[in-house]
Amino acid sequence: MSVSVLSPTGPLGSVSGLLQVVTLLSLVLLLLKAAQLYLRRQWLLKALKDFPSPPSHWLFGHKHEFQKDQELQHFLKWVEKFPCACPRWLWGSNFAFQVYDPDYAKVILGRPDPKSHEPYRFLVPWIGYGLLLLNGQTWFQHRQMLTPAFHYDILKTYVRIMADSVQIMLDKWEKLITQDPYVEFFEHVSLMTLDTIMKCAFSYQGSIQLDRNSHSYIQAVGNLNKLICSRLRNAFYQSDFIYRLTPDGRLSHYACQVAHQHTEQVIKLRKADLQKEGEMEKIRRKRHLDFLDILLCAKMENGHSLSDQNLKAEVDTFMFEGHDTTASGISWILYALAMHPKHQQACREEIQSLLGDGAFITWDHLNRMPYTTMCIKEALRIYPPVPNISRVLSKPITFPDGRSLPKGIRVTLNIYSLHHNPKVWSNPEVFDPSRFAPGSAQHSHAFLPFSAGSRNCIGKQFAMNELKVAVALTLLRFELSLDPTRLPIPVAEIVLKSMNGIHLHLKKLL
Repeated sequence: MSVSVLSPTGPLGSVSGLLQVVTLLSLVLLLLKAAQLYLRRQWLLKALKDFPSPPSHWLFGHKHEFQKDQELQHFLKWVEKFPCACPRWLWGSNFAFQVYDPDYAKVILGRPDPKSHEPYRFLVPWIGYGLLLLNGQTWFQHRQMLTPAFHYDILKTYVRIMADSVQIMLDKWEKLITQDPYVEFFEHVSLMTLDTIMKCAFSYQGSIQLDRNSHSYIQAVGNLNKLICSRLRNAFYQSDFIYRLTPDGRLSHYACQVAHQHTEQVIKLRKADLQKEGEMEKIRRKRHLDFLDILLCAKMENGHSLSDQNLKAEVDTFMFEGHDTTASGISWILYALAMHPKHQQACREEIQSLLGDGAFITWDHLNRMPYTTMCIKEALRIYPPVPNISRVLSKPITFPDGRSLPKGIRVTLNIYSLHHNPKVWSNPEVFDPSRFAPGSAQHSHAFLPFSAGSRNCIGKQFAMNELKVAVALTLLRFELSLDPTRLPIPVAEIVLKSMNGIHLHLKKLL
């Protein structure tokens, strides 16, 4: 007797049974995952019991309280209500423990805790595991290897290069304002800082600012800033597989390719130079090597000391960090001075008395502009270029007030909120350069534009020099004022940006 295809013992019956088993297993796994997330959230709620925050939804966290264009301003309201720190729930069991107190910051930055896997993993496709993302002994070795690139003597030689790059930018502005006196600063400043870092750290010959191909790199960096921060806020984008299928994922992949093409070309050109007869020996005889010299010599002298992947990651990292954070700092400083014309004029008079017409600026000049330096620091306080940094606790931590957290908690040092904390800075929204007058007292960890501790910014002095050169030469050439129709809206991306650009009115000084 033949077996009917409709019989449960036939092929279709076997398939149906298999589907039932798969469905049952899927439900069991789903329930186990839900139980795991529930238990994780309960553990976190217990661990964070000493740190209250506004009520949050069990699934959507505090999402309803934060609008993208008001996120920074809204968090400052939390700072006033919740002393020192509080958790911000993103979704489910995903949260960031926000810290904005100098005593708390000192404890955190004094420990060797590694960078948090979240959110930094989203940077890996772009900049790889360079100095920013490395941890442990490998980070220490790379830091030790690259520190000589920022030696006092080599930084002195960069001042002239910085000044030349700034003058190119100012010449462009002088031509632009004959058509329209209002200029959007950020892109111009980004090209200038990229030009500077290419010449100083990577021995680049030519001018990035006059090369239209460089605009694509600047655009790619801008897109990646936005895309990575957007991904951090989207629960569905956490999966690499899902993200690659989305329009944002495809745009991110393309932007990474553009950024990599730029840095690969830099490495290729420098390697070609080193193949020239006598060039390597000439570099070895230099008392101080630049950033790329150090990387390439380490690779060529010992093939195992620095892989091609490590080399590329360090170049990608420093190309981004060396220009984008500095561009943010310069742009916001000039905006702050445009907003406060009295302080702007006081800086200008100080610089004029020091430099005259500004035809020549040297290393020695940079330490003889105290009022301008005070204004720069106050602008960095109000507009810190890097608004947040994260760590994951490798062991339990106890803060000075006795409250504690267990191992495994992700801690975000909210530098923007720290700099605007009314318990740390009186009238924090007021631009007051006297806070940084010689002899003024402040907590060692109240002002952290370059972080602190062993993982502070390796290029801190390089950046400060560039800020001073750019501000000094700009004020000698132009008077800055606001565009009242387009006031910038600060937004915390990887670097502090403006949602609508930074538009200023320029008037050429006679």
